[in-house]
Amino acid sequence: MTTRTARTEKLDLRLSRKAKQMLRSAATAAHRSVSEFVLESAMARAEETLADRRYFGLEAKQWAAFMAALDASPRELPRLKKLFHKPSVFESA
Repeated sequence: MTTRTARTEKLDLRLSRKAKQMLRSAATAAHRSVSEFVLESAMARAEETLADRRYFGLEAKQWAAFMAALDASPRELPRLKKLFHKPSVFESA
């Protein structure tokens, strides 16, 4: 993933000597500069992190099932109900 947009912003980063050496080694192995390697790696991780927040696609049948699940009454969970009625370990003396 190479981005060809103008790079006008700067990001400073403090790291340990060991971390810097690892990044240098990885960048060398990938035939990239450390800056390119770090930017590409960070952007890939950012895309993974944000993917489920940007797009949520379902086909019509799946969407209908999803909406039905949201609209349905909560199901009875006896063990959970029992748990909430028991005193907490912090409440017991």
